[in-house]
Amino acid sequence: MESMSSSLSKSVLFITGAFVGNNCWDDWRIYFESKGYNTIAPPWPHKGAPPEELRNRQPDAGIASNRLAALTDYYARIAQGFTVPPILIGHSIGGLIVQLLLQREIGACGIAIHPVPPQGIITFKFSFLKAGWGALGIFSSTKKSYLMSFRGWQYAFTNGMTCDEQKESYYRFAIPESKLVVRDTITSAAKINFEKTHAPLLITSGTDDHSIPASLNYSNYKKHKQGNSITDYKEFEGRNHFVLGQATWKEDADYILNWIQQQIL
Repeated sequence: MESMSSSLSKSVLFITGAFVGNNCWDDWRIYFESKGYNTIAPPWPHKGAPPEELRNRQPDAGIASNRLAALTDYYARIAQGFTVPPILIGHSIGGLIVQLLLQREIGACGIAIHPVPPQGIITFKFSFLKAGWGALGIFSSTKKSYLMSFRGWQYAFTNGMTCDEQKESYYRFAIPESKLVVRDTITSAAKINFEKTHAPLLITSGTDDHSIPASLNYSNYKKHKQGNSITDYKEFEGRNHFVLGQATWKEDADYILNWIQQQIL
């Protein structure tokens, strides 16, 4: 596939992942806008409130009702509302949605940051199983949302950070989640045809990510490389699943900005 043309939109659609509010993109939006981009980071359905308020609503039946297919359709409608196809940037499940939208030929290009992989790509690495088991809610009602505990947050998102940093990030960003959305990531709702041509895609990973190990992201990348589309991969040292808010976030953002520019040339 050819690189993007110089008429590429300067608009960015940030797609939030699970367990965190869309305020996780606040610093990214400011930084990208300082570079001349227009950005939006719409919340998931039923999540249009500050994280503290959403936590106080736990359990939240509205959040619990979210499903991956409907969520993908929701972001598809937003992306299709742009005059020129936007740049898609998503984290975790948001990164999976980026891949699903590119599959539908939506978006000028996509950046999947530590993405949940499409259906069929799995790992049995202990950290992955431990980090994600609770959110599946196997022995609990799917009509009730799941709120990750602070202890779970320390392991799944902010491992390697100081306790003060972990506490501050939890109270600032953590929100309840749909168990069904998490389960949907291993169903046909997350299916990708890796032979289909798609717009340029960059997948990034982190060496310290417990939730989505770098090896899993690399397997995801290798599947996309089977096709004829531009697909790139970058592994960052020391990044955990809280990559958007780590002290190194601007280094990741700069790499992504440079990659986007390379697609225009």
